[in-house]
Amino acid sequence: MNFLYAAIGFVLALGPLIVFHELGHYLVARLCGVKVLRFSVGMGKVVWSRRFGRDQTEWAISALPLGGYVQMLDARDPATAPKDDSELAREFTRQNVWKRIAIVAAGPVANFLLAIVLFGALFMHGTQEPSARLAAMQANTPAYAAGLRGGDSIVAVNGEPVQSFSELRWAVTHLAVDKQAAHFDVQGASGSQYRATIPAQAFGAAEPDSDVMGLLGMNVWIGMPVVDEPVAGGPGQRAGLRRGDVVEQADGKPLLDAGDFVRTVRAAPGRTLRLDVRRDGQPVRLALTPERDAKGQGVAQVQLAPAVDFVTVQAGPFEAVAKGARRTWEMTALTFKMVGKIVTGQASLKNVTGPLTIADYAGQTARMGLATFLGFIAVVSVSLGVMNLLPIPVLDGGHLLYYSLEVLTGRPLSERIQAFAQRAGVGLLFMLMALAVFNDLGRLL
Repeated sequence: MNFLYAAIGFVLALGPLIVFHELGHYLVARLCGVKVLRFSVGMGKVVWSRRFGRDQTEWAISALPLGGYVQMLDARDPATAPKDDSELAREFTRQNVWKRIAIVAAGPVANFLLAIVLFGALFMHGTQEPSARLAAMQANTPAYAAGLRGGDSIVAVNGEPVQSFSELRWAVTHLAVDKQAAHFDVQGASGSQYRATIPAQAFGAAEPDSDVMGLLGMNVWIGMPVVDEPVAGGPGQRAGLRRGDVVEQADGKPLLDAGDFVRTVRAAPGRTLRLDVRRDGQPVRLALTPERDAKGQGVAQVQLAPAVDFVTVQAGPFEAVAKGARRTWEMTALTFKMVGKIVTGQASLKNVTGPLTIADYAGQTARMGLATFLGFIAVVSVSLGVMNLLPIPVLDGGHLLYYSLEVLTGRPLSERIQAFAQRAGVGLLFMLMALAVFNDLGRLL
C-alpha cells in the first residue's frame, strides 16, 4: 500500500509540474512567433497524438512518463528544419538572442510562478500547524545553553515574526546554511519575555537534510503526559493509571513534558517510580514499576494523548500572494546556496536526491491530506525550476549560458563547441542521476 501511495503521489506531483514547465516554453515560443511542431508529455515513442490550431501543432503522450518536451521549428535538426523559405522567419535559431533567452527561461519561470500560486493559495486557505512552542530540551544542547526552556514560545527569529513550528524550522535552517547566529525573541512559559541567542558555531556541519532543529535541541512542544489508554494488564494499568490522568512528577522531580516522562520511564526498567498524578483536579500518588523491553529499557505500556499546541496560519489574498512569492524566493535562494556548497565541497554529496526520495515524500504527504500534498508539490516545483537553471548544457540553464555568452561576445558559440558541450552535459547529467539514485537507495534502505 505504501508503494502504491508513493507511485500515485509521484505521478500526480511530477507529471503536472513537467507539463506546466513545458507550457511555459510553448506559450512564450508562440508569443515570440516561433512555430511549435510538437508538445509531448513524456519521452520516447509517441503512443497518442492529435493536431490542433493554425500550425497543426501535435499534442502527444509518449511512452516514458518522466519528462516532456516542446519541439520547435529548428534548422539544426533535419527532422525539424523548415521545409520551405516561407517558414524561415518562424525558425527558432533565427530569432534574436533575447527572444531565445525568453523562450528557454519560460520553463523554469513557469515552475516558480506555480509555486507562488500554490504557496499563496495555502496561506490564504489557512493551515493548522504546530505552534512555535518548544519541548523540554537536554541540558547539553545549544538551545539549553542559550537559555531556552521547555514550554517557551519563539515569537521572532532575527527580527522576523514566526507563528508555527514549520516557520521556525525554515528560519533556523536558513541561518544554519549561512552559518549565521540565531537571535530569538521568546515568550516564556511563565509569561516573561526575553531574547536568546544561538551562536553561528553551534550549527557546526548542519545541513538542510539533517535534523537541524534536533541538533540544536529544539523540538515541537508535545504537552504534559496525559494518559489516553493504559494497555490492559500492563505496568501502567497495574499502577492504577486511568484515562485523563496528568502525570506531574516522578520521584519528586517535576516532569517538563510527555517526552520527559517517556525518558524517565525508559531509564527505570524494573525500578519503582513514585508518580504524582492530577486526576479530576485532585492529587493522587501512584507507584509504577516499568517492565524491561528487548532493548533493556523501561516501558509503562501506556498510550499518551497528543497535546500539541496548534495555530492557524492564514493571510488575506494580497498578503498570501506576497508570502507565497517570498517563500518561493527564499527556497530558490537556499537551493542555489546548497548547490554552491556541494560544488565547493562545503556540503555533502548526500544532499543530492532523486526520484525515489520524491516518490517516498509524495506518498507520505498524500496520506497527510490535500493541503500538505499541495505544499509538497510547490516545493518540488521550486526544485524543478532551480535544477533546470543549472548551467549544464542539456538543461535550460546550459542554453541560457550559451545565449549569455552570445550577448557578451556579439556572436553565437560555434556548433562544434555546442556539440561537445552537449555530450559533456549528458555525461554529467547521467552521473548526477546515478548519484541521486544511489543516495535515494541508501536513505530508503
